[in-house]
Amino acid sequence: MTSENADDPDALREMTRDQLVELGGERDEVHVVKTPRAPFAGTKDARWAERSVAAWFALSMLFAVAFVACFVFWPDDYVVPGEPGYGWYAWNTPILGVTFGGTVLALGIGVIAYVKRFFPEETAVQRHSPGPSEPVDRATAVARFAEAGDDTGIARRGLVRRAVLGAAGLAGVAAVVLPLGTFVRNPWRGGEDAALWVTGWRGAPGETVYLRVVTSEPSEIVRVRPGDLAPGAMMAVVPFRESERGDEEALLAAERATDTPVMLIRLPQDTRFTPQPGREDFAYGEYVAFSRICTHLGCPASLYDTQNNTALCPCHQSAFSIAEGAKPVFGPATRALPQLPITVDEEGWFVATGDFPEPVGPAFWEIRSR
Repeated sequence: MTSENADDPDALREMTRDQLVELGGERDEVHVVKTPRAPFAGTKDARWAERSVAAWFALSMLFAVAFVACFVFWPDDYVVPGEPGYGWYAWNTPILGVTFGGTVLALGIGVIAYVKRFFPEETAVQRHSPGPSEPVDRATAVARFAEAGDDTGIARRGLVRRAVLGAAGLAGVAAVVLPLGTFVRNPWRGGEDAALWVTGWRGAPGETVYLRVVTSEPSEIVRVRPGDLAPGAMMAVVPFRESERGDEEALLAAERATDTPVMLIRLPQDTRFTPQPGREDFAYGEYVAFSRICTHLGCPASLYDTQNNTALCPCHQSAFSIAEGAKPVFGPATRALPQLPITVDEEGWFVATGDFPEPVGPAFWEIRSR
Protein backbone atom coordinates (compact mmCIF):
# COMPACT_ATOMS: atom_id res chain seq x y z
CA MET A 1 0.00 0.00 0.00
CA THR A 2 1.27 3.45 -0.89
CA SER A 3 0.50 6.91 0.38
CA GLU A 4 -1.80 7.54 -2.60
CA ASN A 5 -4.54 5.24 -1.28
CA ALA A 6 -3.71 5.60 2.44
CA ASP A 7 -6.80 7.73 3.07
CA ASP A 8 -9.04 4.68 2.66
CA PRO A 9 -10.12 3.63 6.22
CA ASP A 10 -10.80 0.04 5.15
CA ALA A 11 -7.35 -0.26 3.69
CA LEU A 12 -5.80 1.10 6.87
CA ARG A 13 -7.58 -1.50 9.00
CA GLU A 14 -6.19 -4.30 6.81
CA MET A 15 -2.59 -3.15 7.10
CA THR A 16 -0.15 -4.78 9.51
CA ARG A 17 1.76 -2.83 12.10
CA ASP A 18 4.98 -2.96 10.07
CA GLN A 19 3.14 -1.68 7.01
CA LEU A 20 1.64 1.17 9.01
CA VAL A 21 5.06 2.08 10.40
CA GLU A 22 6.54 2.10 6.90
CA LEU A 23 3.61 4.11 5.58
CA GLY A 24 3.91 6.61 8.39
CA GLY A 25 7.59 7.13 7.68
CA GLU A 26 6.87 7.59 3.97
CA ARG A 27 4.12 10.12 4.56
CA ASP A 28 6.08 12.05 7.17
CA GLU A 29 9.26 11.93 5.13
CA VAL A 30 11.05 10.24 8.00
CA HIS A 31 14.10 8.08 7.60
CA VAL A 32 14.86 5.85 10.60
CA VAL A 33 18.00 3.80 11.17
CA LYS A 34 18.02 1.36 14.12
CA THR A 35 21.08 -0.33 15.58
CA PRO A 36 20.26 -3.12 18.06
CA ARG A 37 22.29 -3.04 21.28
CA ALA A 38 20.85 -6.03 23.11
CA PRO A 39 22.88 -9.26 23.05
CA PHE A 40 21.37 -12.14 21.14
CA ALA A 41 18.58 -13.85 23.07
CA GLY A 42 19.57 -17.08 24.79
CA THR A 43 23.26 -16.28 24.93
CA LYS A 44 25.31 -16.04 28.09
CA ASP A 45 25.72 -12.28 27.62
CA ALA A 46 21.95 -11.85 27.27
CA ARG A 47 21.26 -13.75 30.47
CA TRP A 48 23.90 -11.79 32.37
CA ALA A 49 22.56 -8.45 31.10
CA GLU A 50 18.99 -9.38 32.03
CA ARG A 51 19.97 -10.53 35.52
CA SER A 52 22.12 -7.47 36.20
CA VAL A 53 19.23 -5.17 35.31
CA ALA A 54 16.79 -7.23 37.36
CA ALA A 55 19.19 -7.04 40.32
CA TRP A 56 18.78 -3.26 40.48
CA PHE A 57 15.00 -3.60 40.58
CA ALA A 58 15.28 -6.30 43.23
CA LEU A 59 17.48 -3.98 45.29
CA SER A 60 14.85 -1.25 44.94
CA MET A 61 12.23 -3.68 46.24
CA LEU A 62 14.38 -4.55 49.25
CA PHE A 63 14.89 -0.88 50.07
CA ALA A 64 11.13 -0.22 49.72
CA VAL A 65 10.25 -3.08 52.08
CA ALA A 66 12.90 -1.88 54.55
CA PHE A 67 11.51 1.68 54.41
CA VAL A 68 7.94 0.61 55.14
CA ALA A 69 9.10 -1.69 57.96
CA CYS A 70 11.27 1.03 59.54
CA PHE A 71 8.52 3.64 59.17
CA VAL A 72 6.05 1.42 61.02
CA PHE A 73 8.23 -0.34 63.61
CA TRP A 74 11.36 1.80 64.25
CA PRO A 75 11.18 3.61 67.64
CA ASP A 76 10.43 7.30 67.12
CA ASP A 77 9.57 8.51 70.63
CA TYR A 78 11.98 11.16 71.84
CA VAL A 79 14.81 9.94 74.10
CA VAL A 80 17.22 12.25 75.92
CA PRO A 81 20.86 11.88 74.77
CA GLY A 82 22.64 9.41 76.99
CA GLU A 83 19.48 7.61 78.01
CA PRO A 84 18.86 3.97 76.99
CA GLY A 85 17.31 3.81 73.54
CA TYR A 86 18.68 7.16 72.36
CA GLY A 87 20.70 5.47 69.60
CA TRP A 88 17.60 3.88 68.12
CA TYR A 89 15.76 7.22 68.24
CA ALA A 90 18.70 9.15 66.74
CA TRP A 91 18.92 6.79 63.77
CA ASN A 92 15.21 6.99 62.92
CA THR A 93 15.42 9.84 60.41
CA PRO A 94 18.72 8.72 58.77
CA ILE A 95 17.43 5.18 58.30
CA LEU A 96 14.20 6.42 56.71
CA GLY A 97 16.17 8.71 54.41
CA VAL A 98 18.60 5.97 53.34
CA THR A 99 15.92 3.37 52.70
CA PHE A 100 13.59 5.67 50.76
CA GLY A 101 16.49 7.23 48.85
CA GLY A 102 17.80 3.75 48.04
CA THR A 103 14.37 2.76 46.73
CA VAL A 104 14.23 5.63 44.26
CA LEU A 105 17.92 5.48 43.34
CA ALA A 106 17.99 1.73 42.63
CA LEU A 107 14.77 2.00 40.62
CA GLY A 108 16.23 4.83 38.54
CA ILE A 109 19.52 3.03 37.94
CA GLY A 110 17.59 -0.08 36.88
CA VAL A 111 15.60 1.89 34.32
CA ILE A 112 18.76 3.55 32.96
CA ALA A 113 20.59 0.24 32.81
CA TYR A 114 17.72 -1.39 30.92
CA VAL A 115 17.56 1.43 28.40
CA LYS A 116 21.32 1.37 27.81
CA ARG A 117 21.46 -2.43 27.41
CA PHE A 118 18.26 -3.31 25.54
CA PHE A 119 16.85 -0.26 23.74
CA PRO A 120 18.07 -0.07 20.14
CA GLU A 121 19.91 3.03 19.07
CA GLU A 122 17.72 4.99 16.70
CA THR A 123 18.47 7.87 14.42
CA ALA A 124 15.50 9.57 12.80
CA VAL A 125 15.38 12.53 10.44
CA GLN A 126 12.00 14.09 9.75
CA ARG A 127 10.78 17.01 7.75
CA HIS A 128 8.10 18.75 9.79
CA SER A 129 5.14 20.58 8.28
CA PRO A 130 2.75 22.61 10.47
CA GLY A 131 -0.94 21.71 10.55
CA PRO A 132 -3.43 19.33 12.21
CA SER A 133 -2.88 15.58 12.12
CA GLU A 134 -4.94 13.49 9.71
CA PRO A 135 -6.56 10.14 10.62
CA VAL A 136 -3.88 8.21 8.80
CA ASP A 137 -1.21 10.06 10.76
CA ARG A 138 -2.85 9.13 14.05
CA ALA A 139 -3.10 5.49 13.00
CA THR A 140 0.54 5.33 12.00
CA ALA A 141 1.59 7.11 15.20
CA VAL A 142 -0.12 4.44 17.28
CA ALA A 143 1.69 1.80 15.27
CA ARG A 144 5.00 3.52 15.92
CA PHE A 145 4.37 3.54 19.66
CA ALA A 146 3.52 -0.15 19.55
CA GLU A 147 6.69 -0.84 17.61
CA ALA A 148 8.72 1.14 20.14
CA GLY A 149 7.24 -1.02 22.88
CA ASP A 150 8.30 -4.14 21.02
CA ASP A 151 11.77 -2.72 20.51
CA THR A 152 12.27 -2.50 24.28
CA GLY A 153 11.89 -6.26 24.52
CA ILE A 154 10.17 -5.94 27.90
CA ALA A 155 7.40 -8.32 26.85
CA ARG A 156 9.93 -11.05 26.03
CA ARG A 157 11.98 -10.70 29.19
CA GLY A 158 9.81 -12.04 31.99
CA LEU A 159 12.45 -11.66 34.71
CA VAL A 160 13.02 -7.97 34.00
CA ARG A 161 9.30 -7.34 33.52
CA ARG A 162 8.45 -8.84 36.89
CA ALA A 163 11.34 -7.01 38.54
CA VAL A 164 10.22 -3.67 37.06
CA LEU A 165 6.63 -4.18 38.18
CA GLY A 166 7.71 -5.26 41.65
CA ALA A 167 10.15 -2.38 42.12
CA ALA A 168 7.74 0.24 40.77
CA GLY A 169 4.91 -1.16 42.87
CA LEU A 170 6.86 -1.23 46.11
CA ALA A 171 8.34 2.19 45.41
CA GLY A 172 4.77 3.42 45.01
CA VAL A 173 3.82 1.82 48.32
CA ALA A 174 6.76 3.55 50.01
CA ALA A 175 5.70 6.88 48.50
CA VAL A 176 2.10 6.38 49.66
CA VAL A 177 3.21 5.48 53.20
CA LEU A 178 4.78 8.93 53.66
CA PRO A 179 1.59 11.02 53.41
CA LEU A 180 -0.75 8.35 54.77
CA GLY A 181 1.46 7.04 57.56
CA THR A 182 0.04 9.46 60.10
CA PHE A 183 -3.41 7.92 59.63
CA VAL A 184 -2.24 4.51 60.86
CA ARG A 185 -2.98 5.68 64.40
CA ASN A 186 -6.41 7.19 64.88
CA PRO A 187 -5.83 10.65 66.45
CA TRP A 188 -9.52 10.91 67.35
CA ARG A 189 -9.59 7.71 69.37
CA GLY A 190 -10.94 8.60 72.79
CA GLY A 191 -13.56 11.12 71.68
CA GLU A 192 -13.32 14.32 73.70
CA ASP A 193 -10.26 12.92 75.47
CA ALA A 194 -8.40 12.24 72.21
CA ALA A 195 -4.82 13.43 71.95
CA LEU A 196 -5.75 16.15 69.43
CA TRP A 197 -8.15 17.85 71.81
CA VAL A 198 -6.44 17.47 75.21
CA THR A 199 -3.04 18.61 76.52
CA GLY A 200 -1.18 18.37 79.79
CA TRP A 201 -2.74 21.66 80.89
CA ARG A 202 -6.11 20.08 81.56
CA GLY A 203 -6.52 19.47 85.28
CA ALA A 204 -8.70 17.04 87.15
CA PRO A 205 -11.51 18.39 89.39
CA GLY A 206 -9.97 20.04 92.45
CA GLU A 207 -6.44 19.84 91.00
CA THR A 208 -4.32 22.97 90.59
CA VAL A 209 -2.14 23.23 87.48
CA TYR A 210 0.73 25.67 88.05
CA LEU A 211 2.96 27.38 85.50
CA ARG A 212 6.48 25.97 85.95
CA VAL A 213 9.61 27.51 84.44
CA VAL A 214 11.58 25.29 82.04
CA THR A 215 15.09 24.93 83.49
CA SER A 216 18.14 22.83 82.67
CA GLU A 217 17.27 20.53 85.57
CA PRO A 218 13.86 18.87 85.04
CA SER A 219 13.53 17.89 88.70
CA GLU A 220 13.84 21.54 89.77
CA ILE A 221 10.45 23.09 90.54
CA VAL A 222 10.30 26.83 89.80
CA ARG A 223 6.80 28.28 89.84
CA VAL A 224 6.02 31.78 88.60
CA ARG A 225 4.61 34.89 90.27
CA PRO A 226 3.54 38.09 88.47
CA GLY A 227 6.59 39.99 89.73
CA ASP A 228 8.99 37.51 88.08
CA LEU A 229 8.60 39.12 84.67
CA ALA A 230 9.52 42.65 83.64
CA PRO A 231 7.28 44.51 81.17
CA GLY A 232 7.95 43.19 77.67
CA ALA A 233 9.51 39.94 78.92
CA MET A 234 8.70 36.36 77.93
CA MET A 235 9.17 33.14 79.90
CA ALA A 236 8.86 29.51 78.75
CA VAL A 237 6.62 27.47 81.06
CA VAL A 238 5.10 23.98 81.28
CA PRO A 239 2.35 22.52 83.50
CA PHE A 240 3.06 21.30 87.05
CA ARG A 241 0.94 19.58 89.69
CA GLU A 242 1.92 19.03 93.29
CA SER A 243 1.34 15.31 92.77
CA GLU A 244 4.29 15.36 90.34
CA ARG A 245 6.80 16.76 92.83
CA GLY A 246 9.69 14.32 93.08
CA ASP A 247 8.44 12.31 90.10
CA GLU A 248 11.20 12.89 87.53
CA GLU A 249 9.45 10.83 84.88
CA ALA A 250 6.30 12.96 85.07
CA LEU A 251 8.30 16.19 85.15
CA LEU A 252 10.31 15.13 82.09
CA ALA A 253 7.12 14.11 80.28
CA ALA A 254 5.68 17.61 80.80
CA GLU A 255 8.77 19.20 79.23
CA ARG A 256 8.99 16.74 76.33
CA ALA A 257 5.32 16.81 75.36
CA THR A 258 4.84 18.44 71.98
CA ASP A 259 1.64 20.31 72.92
CA THR A 260 2.42 21.71 76.39
CA PRO A 261 5.12 24.40 75.77
CA VAL A 262 3.72 27.84 76.57
CA MET A 263 5.18 31.32 76.52
CA LEU A 264 4.08 33.53 79.39
CA ILE A 265 4.35 37.15 78.32
CA ARG A 266 4.08 40.37 80.26
CA LEU A 267 2.89 42.92 77.74
CA PRO A 268 4.95 46.08 77.32
CA GLN A 269 3.65 49.12 79.16
CA ASP A 270 0.70 50.96 77.60
CA THR A 271 -0.08 47.99 75.33
CA ARG A 272 -3.73 47.75 74.35
CA PHE A 273 -4.58 44.04 74.30
CA THR A 274 -7.46 42.88 72.08
CA PRO A 275 -8.37 39.25 72.89
CA GLN A 276 -9.98 36.83 70.51
CA PRO A 277 -13.79 36.67 70.86
CA GLY A 278 -14.84 34.57 73.82
CA ARG A 279 -11.43 34.82 75.51
CA GLU A 280 -11.82 38.10 77.34
CA ASP A 281 -11.04 36.47 80.71
CA PHE A 282 -8.04 34.40 79.56
CA ALA A 283 -5.45 37.03 80.51
CA TYR A 284 -4.42 38.18 83.98
CA GLY A 285 -3.94 41.92 83.72
CA GLU A 286 -1.00 42.54 81.40
CA TYR A 287 0.02 38.86 81.53
CA VAL A 288 -0.97 36.51 78.67
CA ALA A 289 -0.01 32.94 77.83
CA PHE A 290 0.07 31.41 74.34
CA SER A 291 1.15 28.11 72.88
CA ARG A 292 4.71 28.11 71.57
CA ILE A 293 3.80 25.72 68.73
CA CYS A 294 3.36 27.39 65.35
CA THR A 295 -0.01 26.72 63.72
CA HIS A 296 1.63 26.33 60.31
CA LEU A 297 3.87 23.25 60.62
CA GLY A 298 4.51 22.92 64.34
CA CYS A 299 7.85 24.70 64.73
CA PRO A 300 8.59 26.61 67.97
CA ALA A 301 7.14 30.09 67.42
CA SER A 302 8.77 31.48 70.54
CA LEU A 303 11.08 34.22 69.28
CA TYR A 304 9.47 37.15 71.07
CA ASP A 305 10.03 40.55 69.49
CA THR A 306 9.39 43.02 72.31
CA GLN A 307 9.62 46.11 70.13
CA ASN A 308 6.88 44.96 67.75
CA ASN A 309 5.15 42.74 70.31
CA THR A 310 5.11 39.73 67.99
CA ALA A 311 6.02 36.07 68.30
CA LEU A 312 8.13 34.83 65.39
CA CYS A 313 8.53 31.36 63.95
CA PRO A 314 12.08 30.81 62.63
CA CYS A 315 11.13 27.97 60.27
CA HIS A 316 8.91 29.76 57.75
CA GLN A 317 8.84 33.31 59.17
CA SER A 318 5.26 33.37 60.41
CA ALA A 319 4.59 36.27 62.77
CA PHE A 320 1.83 36.50 65.39
CA SER A 321 0.61 39.77 66.90
CA ILE A 322 0.46 39.21 70.67
CA ALA A 323 -1.55 42.39 71.26
CA GLU A 324 -4.25 41.06 68.91
CA GLY A 325 -4.66 37.67 70.54
CA ALA A 326 -1.64 36.16 68.72
CA LYS A 327 -3.34 36.27 65.35
CA PRO A 328 -1.05 35.72 62.32
CA VAL A 329 0.08 38.91 60.61
CA PHE A 330 2.82 37.56 58.34
CA GLY A 331 3.93 34.27 56.80
CA PRO A 332 2.09 31.06 55.89
CA ALA A 333 0.31 30.50 59.23
CA THR A 334 -3.44 31.13 58.98
CA ARG A 335 -4.58 30.45 62.56
CA ALA A 336 -3.84 32.30 65.79
CA LEU A 337 -1.72 30.68 68.48
CA PRO A 338 -4.03 28.99 71.01
CA GLN A 339 -4.30 31.01 74.23
CA LEU A 340 -4.04 29.39 77.65
CA PRO A 341 -6.43 30.81 80.28
CA ILE A 342 -4.47 31.87 83.37
CA THR A 343 -4.96 33.58 86.70
CA VAL A 344 -3.20 33.86 90.08
CA ASP A 345 -4.18 31.72 93.06
CA GLU A 346 -4.52 32.87 96.67
CA GLU A 347 -0.79 32.29 97.24
CA GLY A 348 0.20 34.48 94.33
CA TRP A 349 1.27 31.74 91.88
CA PHE A 350 0.26 31.68 88.25
CA VAL A 351 -2.12 28.80 87.51
CA ALA A 352 -4.03 27.60 84.45
CA THR A 353 -7.79 27.80 84.77
CA GLY A 354 -8.32 25.27 81.99
CA ASP A 355 -6.90 23.67 78.88
CA PHE A 356 -6.47 25.35 75.50
CA PRO A 357 -9.88 25.97 73.91
CA GLU A 358 -8.69 24.52 70.60
CA PRO A 359 -6.11 21.97 69.38
CA VAL A 360 -2.47 22.99 69.53
CA GLY A 361 -0.19 22.92 66.51
CA PRO A 362 -0.77 22.78 62.74
CA ALA A 363 -4.29 23.27 61.48
CA PHE A 364 -6.40 20.47 60.02
CA TRP A 365 -9.79 20.42 58.37
CA GLU A 366 -11.83 20.22 61.58
CA ILE A 367 -10.36 23.50 62.89
CA ARG A 368 -11.84 26.84 61.98
CA SER A 369 -9.25 29.59 61.57
CA ARG A 370 -9.45 32.61 63.82
